Amino acid sequence: MTGALFALWATGGTLNIYSQVGLITLVGLITKHGILIVEFTNQIRAKGVGITQAVIEAATLRLRPILMTTGAMVLGALPLALATGAGAESRMQIGWVIVGGMSFGTLLTLFVVPVAYSLLARKAHIEAHGMEEAPALPAGAHGHPH
Repeated sequence: MTGALFALWATGGTLNIYSQVGLITLVGLITKHGILIVEFTNQIRAKGVGITQAVIEAATLRLRPILMTTGAMVLGALPLALATGAGAESRMQIGWVIVGGMSFGTLLTLFVVPVAYSLLARKAHIEAHGMEEAPALPAGAHGHPH
């Protein structure tokens, strides 16, 4: 939302029905990115991998699909954002919301979701097991050679 609202402000746009449609689209796509990282992290953790290693593996595995989705949406919305002619004012709003929101939202997703997952998963583990720190797996327990 921050990226979308900044893009609207920077281009002189307003919050209207067209920009709101863009915001709904944006929220769905950015949420999907976060869900993908969390779901893959949970699947990797179910195999016995530690929290940190699982987050790193999941973020690495999902990086390309997330960037491809973002690239497709941003490049697809650029013609809307740069439109001219009759009715261009309305199309520009939805375009700038998607371009700004997807760009900034993807950056936040790639950095904030893994960090937040790590912190929240550790806290949940500590509360569930009464430990001061989540246990680390022994070297090589996650199936990678040294």
